[in-house]
Amino acid sequence: MSDQLYLSLWYPNFRLIALPAALEKVMDLFGTVAGSSRIRAAAAYPISWNEAPAYHRVYDEEHEPDIEAAQPRPAVSAATEMLHEDFAYEFELIWELWAPERAAGLDAIWKKEPSIVRITGYGPQFDEGAYEQNGHIRIDFGPDTPFLQEDVNLDQDAAEHVKQNVQMLVDFTNAVQQHAGISSRLLWSESGESLAQKLIARLQSVN
Repeated sequence: MSDQLYLSLWYPNFRLIALPAALEKVMDLFGTVAGSSRIRAAAAYPISWNEAPAYHRVYDEEHEPDIEAAQPRPAVSAATEMLHEDFAYEFELIWELWAPERAAGLDAIWKKEPSIVRITGYGPQFDEGAYEQNGHIRIDFGPDTPFLQEDVNLDQDAAEHVKQNVQMLVDFTNAVQQHAGISSRLLWSESGESLAQKLIARLQSVN
């Protein structure tokens, strides 16, 4: 069963005014690993996730053909024009991860497929101070399926593709640790289970 995977970031002496620049930096670092930091969509939510977004913008050929507008700096600037203590700012980006064309079987064909990553910056009063648990910035990687592929027969070829997906996750996490100016970070899952422990157990099962 898949588990939602997150990376939470906290900054020293963090102030709301620093949030846009911090978001831009994280997205730029994501781009160095993913090959692109183009924004797919942006939204600003007031008060809590139960509220409708006060700002929403889609960046694709139909809604926004200007590629430059979809880069971190202009996209973050537009979304955070309403910079409020009780807002959260969410941005969708894409990276490509290996996935089997068929869910099971030794003959599965592996292809790179787009996977959505959501990078969210929290105002200190959003959702009753949710940043304390979620981080000043939280990265939502989606389900942990690409990093485990628990429904796939894990032969040497499959294991290599899974390792490459994990390496992208590790590279991004290390880049943030080294270059984002954070004071602490936490890679965690919704269930509370350790991805590292699950990954070790999974790779030990290689056929």
